[in-house]
Amino acid sequence: MQKKIVIIGGGISGLATAYSLEERAEREGKSVSITLLEKKNQIGGNILTERVGDFLIEGGPDCFLSEKPWAIQLCERLGMRESLLRTNDEFRKTYILWNGHLYELPEGVILMIPTEIFPLLKSNLISLSGKIRMGMELFIPKKESSDDESLSQFVRRRLGQEALDKIAAPLVAGVHAEDPDTMSVKSRFPRFVQMEEEYGSLIKGMIAKRREMRMAGSKGNKPKYTMFMTLKDGLSEMPATIVQNLKSTEILTNKEVLSVDKVSSNVILSEAKNLNHVVSEAKLMKHKYKVSLKNGEVLDADTVVFASPSYETARLLTGIDDSISDLLNKIPYTSTATVSLAFKKDSIFHPMNGFGFLVPSQEKRRITGATWVSRKFSYRSPDDSVLIRCFIGGSHNEKLIFLNDKDMIEMVKRELRDIMGITSEPLLTRIYRWERAMPQYTIGHEGRLSILDKKLSEYPGIFLTGSSYRGSGISECIKDGQLTAESVLKYLNL
Repeated sequence: MQKKIVIIGGGISGLATAYSLEERAEREGKSVSITLLEKKNQIGGNILTERVGDFLIEGGPDCFLSEKPWAIQLCERLGMRESLLRTNDEFRKTYILWNGHLYELPEGVILMIPTEIFPLLKSNLISLSGKIRMGMELFIPKKESSDDESLSQFVRRRLGQEALDKIAAPLVAGVHAEDPDTMSVKSRFPRFVQMEEEYGSLIKGMIAKRREMRMAGSKGNKPKYTMFMTLKDGLSEMPATIVQNLKSTEILTNKEVLSVDKVSSNVILSEAKNLNHVVSEAKLMKHKYKVSLKNGEVLDADTVVFASPSYETARLLTGIDDSISDLLNKIPYTSTATVSLAFKKDSIFHPMNGFGFLVPSQEKRRITGATWVSRKFSYRSPDDSVLIRCFIGGSHNEKLIFLNDKDMIEMVKRELRDIMGITSEPLLTRIYRWERAMPQYTIGHEGRLSILDKKLSEYPGIFLTGSSYRGSGISECIKDGQLTAESVLKYLNL
């Protein structure tokens, strides 16, 4: 009998799970029936690309990291290699706003870790005492305890307060919309924890990694990819291509799930007897589920994959186990918005010699950063125009995303005037609000997931995947979807 798999959520995690299920089942000559349910009228989740004339605008994420290879690997398997787009690395600079001025982040600073001494010494961003403190990281002993700590505690301990204020904090606010005082370093930046453990120093660890990359390059293995990668026609090309390649998955949009309930073993036994099937005790251990939709439909499932936000999953699992729902509801979320503005190039007097800038909270600004999109990537605007994308909201200024459109645009225009000197009117503007879209990995996140996994083991056939749990980037969501698919097929003995 063909096994029925229901996936709830049509974002990249749910799509990656479906594609991986099909891929592996086909490779092993197995057959699966997959139904993917999405409550909105489009798939892709937070990945949203809009084309306006010759402008290509990303409403959600605009890239993925090449050092986390799962997105690139998926694109290659989907036949999308020619669509992969590198950054324009002649503009590979990032700026930090400090005391109202934009200062270049020193070359060689990688994710807040300095790996080159001379650019750091020449930097106007970091004070002399701050530079000395960052350099002292080489001599700071590693932490003896394995207890989790906040990013603030970690960075302050290893690199000092100035590195936290001017580099680490604006980075996590701009990328993850999180508060470094509550963010779990073990869950959000596990590589840093591993470096400290392995090398005793972040600087030593990062230099060793760079040396390995240079040695690979000296052997003629020139890196094919830049640190940040995207797709020529926008990131929405990825979920769209996955859908085109799915063969045995039925995708149903505008299908909101009301509840998921467990079917008792007695019901399964009764059904089997009616069909003259012999059912072993082991088979009875495998639960079945019914998925009830808002329109009155009910779907039967041997297994259910929740690729929905944790708070949505909590609501759906209330009828099965309240303690699981309580754990899921402890994962906090914050809201953000992106505002994209296009300008005529000859009306902008700022050189825009970089990928954009980040804004520390000490600056008391109303944006957390901006990407100079048309510098960072090609094919994003006409030659005579520039495209800038600003970030709003997050853990410190969440309420700003609820401004009406007019007030939000005026606010962003004032910010760009103050920071970049832009006084001209934009050619176009686009606002994308993402309410409760950014999960926050607070201290103890990893421990709570361990408890969650243990409780879920009591309900075979239920699986969780997505940004709420183990990595919110596109590539990490794809990896988690692939691992989830493996677990599902193993459970179903396929």
